[in-house]
Amino acid sequence: MEVINSVSTLKAKVSAFRKDNKQIGLVPTMGALHNGHASLVSRSVKENDVTIVSVFVNPTQFNDKNDLEKYPRTLEADCALLEGIGATLVFAPTVEEIYPEPDTRSFSYAPTDSVMEGAFRPGHFNGVCQIVSKLFMFVEPDKAYFGEKDFQQIAVIKAMVADYRSQNAEWAKRLTICPCPIVRENDGLALSSRNTLLTAAERAIAPNIYKALAESVTFSKSHSVEETKAMAVNAINSVNGLEVQYYEIVNADTLQSVTSWDDAEHIQGCITVFCGATPIRLIDNINYK
Repeated sequence: MEVINSVSTLKAKVSAFRKDNKQIGLVPTMGALHNGHASLVSRSVKENDVTIVSVFVNPTQFNDKNDLEKYPRTLEADCALLEGIGATLVFAPTVEEIYPEPDTRSFSYAPTDSVMEGAFRPGHFNGVCQIVSKLFMFVEPDKAYFGEKDFQQIAVIKAMVADYRSQNAEWAKRLTICPCPIVRENDGLALSSRNTLLTAAERAIAPNIYKALAESVTFSKSHSVEETKAMAVNAINSVNGLEVQYYEIVNADTLQSVTSWDDAEHIQGCITVFCGATPIRLIDNINYK
């Protein structure tokens, strides 16, 4: 496995892979890798000739400077994990390499990017689209893999790819977005790089998020959407140290809130919870139908 830092070297490697008719899989990450990331990489290794993993903490998607500064960075450990599961190449650039000058591009895919995370983290998805579009242009992958823990992010990226496809971008015509299931700890907590920031006490209470979501699915069979939402929020807020920022039950395709279980064929519950005094912001989601 090779670790490279420059865009020019990355493009040269990709060009060589293409000349050899290699199918390329891309796994974009911000590092601090865990078994959730490993599942994405393993799937890419199985489905492609070449797997490229990017490790880059992207500053343009953080609207909180403190959140950016404390985001875990563990490149050496990340590379050891990636080599063990068969990644071909790791792209670990500096901020200056990705943004030699400010990226002034503006992306808007309302209402997909304006609700939930979009409403509470202004500019977040614009930053996501800036970095992911750059990676797609650099690598021009056949497949790109994203974890479903970031359920809304996948919807926004799909909208962005469709937009580029409508503009006849060749890389977008080739690309398939591959959502991958959430990987959880034995106690249900969704794996996240932010989990490493939790204290032992915070880690002990965090599984109550998924516990409430799972119980709400059963509850939903005999209760309304609003009753189900209230049940989940109240269960989580009743745990000292947990506070729900938002919980939305939405059409899984449009991300718009539903008022009845008959409003959509596929319905997802998407939640963000503050954990601890610091606090650490944890996201999760669950399928209702």
